[in-house]
Amino acid sequence: MKPLKTIIVDDEHLARRGLAMRLAGIPQVELIAECANGHEALQLIHEQSPDLVFLDIQMPGMDGFDLVCELQADVMPLIIFVTAFDQYAIDAFKVHAVDYVLKPIEEERLLEAVSRAVARQAQQNSGSKEALMAMVSGRREAGSAGELVAGDDDPGSTRPDRLTIKDGNRFQLVKTAEIQWIDAAGDYMCVHASGRTHIMRTTMKRLEESLHPDTFIRVHRSSIVNINAIASAESLLNGEYVLTLEGGAKLKVSRGYRDRVRRLLAS
Repeated sequence: MKPLKTIIVDDEHLARRGLAMRLAGIPQVELIAECANGHEALQLIHEQSPDLVFLDIQMPGMDGFDLVCELQADVMPLIIFVTAFDQYAIDAFKVHAVDYVLKPIEEERLLEAVSRAVARQAQQNSGSKEALMAMVSGRREAGSAGELVAGDDDPGSTRPDRLTIKDGNRFQLVKTAEIQWIDAAGDYMCVHASGRTHIMRTTMKRLEESLHPDTFIRVHRSSIVNINAIASAESLLNGEYVLTLEGGAKLKVSRGYRDRVRRLLAS
């Protein structure tokens, strides 16, 4: 079995170096890069497609949870959080099957986490992100994740011009025109709009039906994009496209949806 291509993401240089030295003695992993922040890691994950990421949670700017939300479910690598969180947060990681190592890192715990990652690689799918989304939504707001409720319709339109997302005791109003893209992880949706990510619990089918098909198109089995947010598109050798959105987010277009995207770009 090939070693897991691995990236370390931590804003502390000494922490990255210390973990890299420990990983050098573990044959199941191959360290391919180190990143000092979430934005750098997001770019590198799209370019290198690592199998495993050691991800610090508390970083300035884009923290570990924000980085998870920005990744498409179908390109989500295995995540091992590196954290100094208290026992309550660690219990949440355990419940949702997300691995972690505590700082300062113990050798035995690191080996255990790597062994779990190796064992889970063959079962990797969008369920990994679904578990992460459940955890993140619980962290942001006690209780259940946001739910999709009816939005306000434009006169003469059968679709809302905004989504109303129930988040605990609050209602968030998100204009559909401001939505750049949506990623699905099971029954959790990450709605990326105006620089924020809203996590809601609904189905992709239900959410897709509430959006205008001339504006929002499926580019992957788990991703929908607002065509007005596309800044550029690049064709890959394997027949897929990579879309770059305004703001820099990158999305893969799978081969099953490339023809529609190609027609759209040519029109």
